[in-house]
Amino acid sequence: MQPRNMSMSGVVDLAAVKAAGEAKQKAEQARAEAARTGRPTGGARLVFDVDEAGFQQDILQRSTEVPVVIDFWAEWCEPCKQLGPLLERLAGEYAGKFVLAKIDVDANQALFQQFGVQGIPAVFAVVAGQPIPLFQGAAPEAQIRQVLDQLVQAAEQQFGIVGAPVDPADAEQQPQDDAPEPVGPYDALLEAANQALDNGDLDGAVQAYKNVLSDDPANPEAKLGLAQAELLRRVRDLDPQEVRKAAADAPGDVQAQIKAADLDLVGGHVEDAFGRLVDAVRRTAGEDREAARVRLLELFEVIGTDDPRVISARTALARVLF
Repeated sequence: MQPRNMSMSGVVDLAAVKAAGEAKQKAEQARAEAARTGRPTGGARLVFDVDEAGFQQDILQRSTEVPVVIDFWAEWCEPCKQLGPLLERLAGEYAGKFVLAKIDVDANQALFQQFGVQGIPAVFAVVAGQPIPLFQGAAPEAQIRQVLDQLVQAAEQQFGIVGAPVDPADAEQQPQDDAPEPVGPYDALLEAANQALDNGDLDGAVQAYKNVLSDDPANPEAKLGLAQAELLRRVRDLDPQEVRKAAADAPGDVQAQIKAADLDLVGGHVEDAFGRLVDAVRRTAGEDREAARVRLLELFEVIGTDDPRVISARTALARVLF
């Protein structure tokens, strides 16, 4: 039996998550400005050129935060001259839901061959480090929009990837204000919810966080707190020895693996929890696979989407899904 006053303080820092939420709000403001003007604002780059030297950082690493659409083009390619400006305009219109990387095939033959491009223009995407072919040729705008909508939806539903972050340089340019921040409308409720969580009143904490989210669905601190409280409530009445024995005896039992992953995370074994569920996704299909995938995304929320362990697990999840 797990003690009632279990704490997640060793796993997640609520203050850090609150700061991440503020950064997310800045990103949303940047996307709104980009939608209004049709071009990126501040330091956020929605369209950029990529060469072989920048492939790792500009495409692979960035794809853990936002879908990266790749436009393979060349100066001599007439259809490329039609497609390129359209993709750039759509990148601004989608306002950070994807970013556009342009690769000159004449100057980057290795990347051209690595993706197996047969002709240009060719458009690929990279999500969580995994390449996805989209279309070839100067397709009609309506068709391109449909493909991009499907890409954005898949990135969010399967990997929890929702958009591009603001360039750190943009944040550095913001004026500093030494005045204390005004108290938000939910600060008192959040404080009470956090206190309930720390005191082990998991039912009260769950309800308190839900009350905040009912009026403010995007509140990052409440979302994290709810994920923590629900996790602790799930493991509250579990017998760790029985759960781990069941998981070891039946590797194909998805529910047993899910329970063991919850216990792994509460115990601070983050990589073990993620690895267990990624393996469950790999082994299974249908409803079992979906259950393991959904629980993995829920545990990502507990740790925080910017954590390197989450980024690594997202990449591993992509490998078994595609």
